[in-house]
Amino acid sequence: MFSHIMIGTNDLEAAKSFYDKLLGTLGVAPAVVDRHRIFYRTKTGTFAVSKPINGEPATAANGGTIGFLAKSPEEADAWHATGVANGATPCEDPPGVRAMGDRKLYLAYLRDPDGNKLCVMHPMA
Repeated sequence: MFSHIMIGTNDLEAAKSFYDKLLGTLGVAPAVVDRHRIFYRTKTGTFAVSKPINGEPATAANGGTIGFLAKSPEEADAWHATGVANGATPCEDPPGVRAMGDRKLYLAYLRDPDGNKLCVMHPMA
């Protein structure tokens, strides 16, 4: 259903440094730079960060969350720790298992340096 997700930033170099490290914990290669945007491309989709084309300041979505998939709880913890070490702010509850009906998910949440809310999820067996 989705081809890509793009969020805004006010500092492309800082965003690239942050996301290269953060997404690197999930095995994603460093971003490809295209003028005022950066792209992280995988077999399952593209995540992009851009300076707003209209010249206005980038702002974080209120109520929006961008979710990434982790292969294990340990990978999710590494993602979270890397984010915090590189300028992200923890939000929601600490990383851990959450019950959603009969499903259990390992979740960790952060706000990136621009305020975008991020989540990493590992479905528990």
